[in-house]
Amino acid sequence: MMNEELEWKTRKERVEKKLEALDPSWKIIKHRTGLDTTGLHCCAVEEYPTARGPADYALFVKGQLLGIIEAKKVTVSPQNVLEQAKRYSKGAFDGPGNWHGYRVPFLYATNGEVIWHIDIRNEKNISRHIANFHTADALEEFLANDRANGLAWLADNAVDIEGIRPYQVDAINAIEDAIAKGKRSMLIAMATGTGKTFLTVSQIYRLLQSKAARRILFLVDRRALAAQAVREFATFETPLKNKFNQEYEVYSQRFRRDDLEDDKPFDPKVLPDAYLTSPQMSHTFVYVSTIQRMTINLFGSEYAFPQNQSDPDYEDDAGTLDIPIHAFDVIIADECHRGYTAKETAIWRQVLDHFDAIKI
Repeated sequence: MMNEELEWKTRKERVEKKLEALDPSWKIIKHRTGLDTTGLHCCAVEEYPTARGPADYALFVKGQLLGIIEAKKVTVSPQNVLEQAKRYSKGAFDGPGNWHGYRVPFLYATNGEVIWHIDIRNEKNISRHIANFHTADALEEFLANDRANGLAWLADNAVDIEGIRPYQVDAINAIEDAIAKGKRSMLIAMATGTGKTFLTVSQIYRLLQSKAARRILFLVDRRALAAQAVREFATFETPLKNKFNQEYEVYSQRFRRDDLEDDKPFDPKVLPDAYLTSPQMSHTFVYVSTIQRMTINLFGSEYAFPQNQSDPDYEDDAGTLDIPIHAFDVIIADECHRGYTAKETAIWRQVLDHFDAIKI
């Protein structure tokens, strides 16, 4: 029974299986006296010594100690256990830096089922629940990509977009202020006809321009809306007097002729699968996708909605992909609220919850 499971079994049967299931997988090794960590990559070292006691797992990436996992048995709520991981971070002998006394930046607490995470480099960062552990690639990217410089750029540069309305500027400023304060989930409510898509494209442009975000997912719930959004990006004029897609890559899925409002030439770029399954720090792009397609990508076609192949938004060319939780920095869901069943709404939420991203 679950309530009788001992901590060592939780670690072996739940925590380590999650680490080993990632792609690339974490290799579990036991600490031993004289262990040379300088050559360790994608390794989770058990019982790693610190001045405050042994950490359950120390995560090494290219010889650097980047993460600590504190694991408890499955009946223990792990959120408060992050305090123990923080003590180990402060007591680490060989962390890659020093942030307010912490030597290891990326901390996790888990009971094998629930995972809590915090990036302790910024005092404004708040612990959060995540769907899975991060990959070694993600930790390497996080270490190199401190969002602080991008947030400072947003604070120092006023909105400068031709045709934008004062209330849209207010909304952008409110979003950016919330992100700067460490918030990762927010709702923008606007009346019909007040320029939601233009606001969204403007916001995305500023996030990319500042480098506060590099990979952005724009979710809609109809292919026709996805096609409309891609065209909005193509016609958006930047402060440099270019079109948006002349400065940044904009990708989508393939469209059918009946997804388009007219017969004007339309040749969208289809996102390569590798951009989803193997996100790179060098990638800077916007991906416009339906929620249905992303559901299939994450969970398989049996969870897709609608499942009626005659529905115009049925995604018959989508397949399951192994998408890590750090694939996107920001996710913007545009409405996505048509009359779903309770089951479909739960799946919609699972799509958002999969990603460790700022969600608007």
